Amino acid sequence: MQAYYCLMNITAFVNCLGMKPTWQFGDVYGLDPELLSMVPRPVCAVLLLFPVTEKYETFKQEEEERLKDQPQEVSPDVYFIKQTIGNACGTIGLIHAVANNQQHLDFESNSALKKFLEQTAKMNPEERAAFLEKDESIRVTHESSAQEGQTEAPSLDEKVNLHFIAFVNVGGQLYELDGRKPFPVVHGKTSEDTFLEDAVEVCKIFMARDPQEVRFTIIALSKDSY
Repeated sequence: MQAYYCLMNITAFVNCLGMKPTWQFGDVYGLDPELLSMVPRPVCAVLLLFPVTEKYETFKQEEEERLKDQPQEVSPDVYFIKQTIGNACGTIGLIHAVANNQQHLDFESNSALKKFLEQTAKMNPEERAAFLEKDESIRVTHESSAQEGQTEAPSLDEKVNLHFIAFVNVGGQLYELDGRKPFPVVHGKTSEDTFLEDAVEVCKIFMARDPQEVRFTIIALSKDSY
């Protein structure tokens, strides 16, 4: 599983797993208010693809130590899964986006993704990861859609050090969900109306941490306006 996704790849993946296209993934083309206003609303999840640099890894370690000393209040309604499969962050990000918005989304009756979420609903993050490792339907669908959706595939000897995370609104709190981290990260209050802007503000912090980097992509899961 590669961490290098394009929009066609993401859409093909979730559609093949039985999520109906009543909500669609779309690119966020800019961070200023005018460009954000072009994103269809409401938005229920935001995915951020970013480069994993030394600066980020240092920050990640410091953040983890700080949050262990000062535990956050995380709602039991947050669905969180650890990443134990190499280069599976795209899949984990999509699961986080969908799992925490099941009340909004529609699924086919035979949806493999819906079945996975139902089977893992009461598991802890580590148990969910172990279950995903054995889930053939998601693995096969991922590999198939990756082949169809890949537009600028890197060469086999190229190291693509990019990572996907998800932002969701659960109970009026903005959560960052990253399967490489031991727990969700709470970024404060949010609402359905301000969620996209609130998530983008956190994305800006990621960008400011590595100002020389340009490999950032933001994708929003929005309700289909047609």
